[in-house]
Amino acid sequence: MESVSSEDEELHQLSQHFQSHRISVDGSSSESLTANLISLPITPTPLHKVPDAELLEVELMKEGFAKLLLGEDMSASVFGELWRLEPLAAQKKSMWVREMDWMLCVSDSIVELVPSIQDFPGGGSFETMVPRLRPDLHLNLPALKKLDSMLLTIHDGFQDSEFYYVDRGVLIDVPAETKTNMFPVSASRQERKWWLPFPKVPHYGLSAEMRKKLKQSRECTHQILKAAMAINTTVLSEMNIPDVYMDSLPKSGKALLGDIMYQYLCADKFSPECVLDYLDLSSEYSTLEIANRIEASMHIWRQRHVIHRNRGKSSSWSGKVKGIMNHKTKYKFLAQRAETLLQNLRQKFPGLPQTALDMNKIQYNEDVGQSILESYSRVMESLAFNVLARIDDLIYIDDATKHASFNSMKTGDVGKRSRAGLDIARGEDVTGGKIAVEPLDSEV
Repeated sequence: MESVSSEDEELHQLSQHFQSHRISVDGSSSESLTANLISLPITPTPLHKVPDAELLEVELMKEGFAKLLLGEDMSASVFGELWRLEPLAAQKKSMWVREMDWMLCVSDSIVELVPSIQDFPGGGSFETMVPRLRPDLHLNLPALKKLDSMLLTIHDGFQDSEFYYVDRGVLIDVPAETKTNMFPVSASRQERKWWLPFPKVPHYGLSAEMRKKLKQSRECTHQILKAAMAINTTVLSEMNIPDVYMDSLPKSGKALLGDIMYQYLCADKFSPECVLDYLDLSSEYSTLEIANRIEASMHIWRQRHVIHRNRGKSSSWSGKVKGIMNHKTKYKFLAQRAETLLQNLRQKFPGLPQTALDMNKIQYNEDVGQSILESYSRVMESLAFNVLARIDDLIYIDDATKHASFNSMKTGDVGKRSRAGLDIARGEDVTGGKIAVEPLDSEV
């Protein structure tokens, strides 16, 4: 009985405690309850926190992808503008591989449905539609991945090399005579690339094995550059011309090119080489400006050809149709010659930057697959071009060093031979001792 009474007392006390904190109409109990709740410690549910460095890296990667798909080069962010021929650090290489995997993962969803024959387990067959990677991606993506792997392999091949690099900053306080001795006759060429570190080779030059390795790397890099340029050119040619570019073109292709160039295009004997010899192609800026004008006039005449062709179909007057057909033939003829001239210009200057049409295609392109192929091939082209330039600089330095070493040895040998001849004539050893001259045998 005593235990039951004690339990009743405890229940009575608990009921009074909760009754005192009951929410009433006047709100006094709610205020006390709110105060008690605020005073209670709150323990949040533990969540997985992403490191700030990783978040920053992801944001930078997103920004890089956006710039890449709009025409900029993303290779410099990892490869550091390729100022040196040396292997990539493990962190940079893994970052490059991860970024390329992220960019290319979207291409797995760009497929088309093709018919395929499937066999039943019990015999017989049926036709069904299966997804397959789009033909342009199926053809070009494996090739670009192979080029990427080859470039990384070429970088890894410069691990134990005989050359090294000297930063330009350490040469500010060096006297002019010392600079001349440090950098042979090749200094004038390297001064045009003042932002690059200076390559240094041994005073006797690179070994035959290292030289052979450089030439093999150069030939392989040159093939990579040609393949990447071919893929990039093909993808750009398949992109649709945006309406923004066509609306910005002037009405007259003749006024755009000028009278003299227009006369060259209309001549009976057309020679693209003669036209290019006439043009001012002394600088990259002027060459690109001429390429833009030729390409714009080509599309103006193509557009005029389409307009006159449609007019010829809808016209019923024979006299006007004859004049329209003459104009149509003329515009088609001029567009073909302008295209031939542009092709010869690009062959003469393979490293020409992107024209205004190319940049408009990249900016306004809506095909994700084409954007991936164009940007990936452009990055491979930029990397291969930079590797090729660094190899050429190193070979030039090696040739200049060997030439200077050969001249100094030749001058030294002439001096030694002249002094040795005088000593021998006096009957003295070249080392300073007397020469024992034996009498000749009469029987010999």
